[in-house]
Order: sequence, then structure tokens, then C-alpha cells
Amino acid sequence: MNSAPEAFRPVSTLLPVSLVRGRRIGLMGGSFNPPHIGHVHIAEEALRRLALDEVWWLLARRNPLKPADIYADHAERLGATRAFVARHPRFRVMDFERRLGTDYTVEVLEALSPVLSQGFCTWLMGADSFAMLHRWRRWRDIARMIPIAVFDRPGYTFAALASPAARALARFRLPGRAASLLPECTPPAWTFLFVPRCPESSTRLRALVRGAKKLATAGADGA
Repeated sequence: MNSAPEAFRPVSTLLPVSLVRGRRIGLMGGSFNPPHIGHVHIAEEALRRLALDEVWWLLARRNPLKPADIYADHAERLGATRAFVARHPRFRVMDFERRLGTDYTVEVLEALSPVLSQGFCTWLMGADSFAMLHRWRRWRDIARMIPIAVFDRPGYTFAALASPAARALARFRLPGRAASLLPECTPPAWTFLFVPRCPESSTRLRALVRGAKKLATAGADGA
């Protein structure tokens, strides 16, 4: 007899309650295509500013708002991300989207909510992503399900703070100096954190790889 798809199994088989109960956990979603020091920078700032126990890197199957052909193979990204954070004792890499068969954050949070509610979880995102949050599926439901910590990114400060999501959630914003209270706030609740900026991005790294491949091809053709 075939086993049931993971999306139809009890949520505790996807996420043991023991990993969450009573703990302060940051959930950082992303395609990590590839993972880089900018991701680590946000995760470490989150540990410090939000007084978290752990940060979980939630690997996305893909970003529905971006072209599908920019992504490396999912298994390749999963392996690369696990290797990238392997030495950090307070980081975990999770693969919930693939296991649940969804591309949408709101559906992951809904599926895992019986377990996540046993701890104090916060959604972590860069200002670049927050500036586009209003385009995410059921973004208002996401804001009602989990507190959100937004981390400044070069070139996105104004776009994030003037975004439709920022305006809609303005009365629920927590001052940055009180960020350590955010994980225990009842959502909707969010904060914007000005942190030392890291210019690295997956987009830039992919461009460098493409450029290197072009140079290699040109060199081979000219040999």
C-alpha cells in the first residue's frame, strides 16, 4: 500500500512539537539561489535583535513572482543551503514547501500553525521582499498569522516603508528599540530594523556566474 502524501499526514510528522514548544524561532523564507553572506547577515541580526533561539531557513520551491527559469535544481539548492549553514549551531534548513506541495507562504503557515503556535515564531524578511508583500497570495492573512520582522536592505528603505503593506499595517508597527518583544506579540505586529547593510544578493551572484560562463565559452571558442 502506498504511503500518503506528506501534505495529508499529521503536521507533527512534518514538524515535531519538541522543536518548537516554548522556543523563539525566526522563519526566513527564500529560494537561496544561491545562499550567501547577506542571508547569514539577516539571520544573525535576527538572533540578536529579536532574542531568538534559532533561525530556520525555509527553502522555497520557487518565487511565483519571478521567472521559473532562473532557479537551480531544488535538490541542489537544498544541499547548498544545508552545507552553507552547517557550522552554525542555531540555524536549521527546512524544506516545507516541497514536502507540502505548495509555492505559497500562507499555505505553509496554515499547515504548520498547530505546531508553530506552541512556540513564539516570527517571519523574517528583507526590505526588498516587504516592499512587494502586497503581491503575495493572501498577504493580509500572513500578517494576521505571524509577527513580521523586516530588515533594511540597500536601496529598499523607502520602498519598504512606503509600501502598501507598510501603510495597511502602520498601526501595528513596533519600534525597532522594542524588537525583542516582537516574537511574543499577538499578530498583526511588525517592526522595521535598521541594521548594518550587506550589499550581497543572489541576483548579483547569478550574474557573476553567467559572466564567468560567457568568458569561459569565449576563451574556448578562441583557443
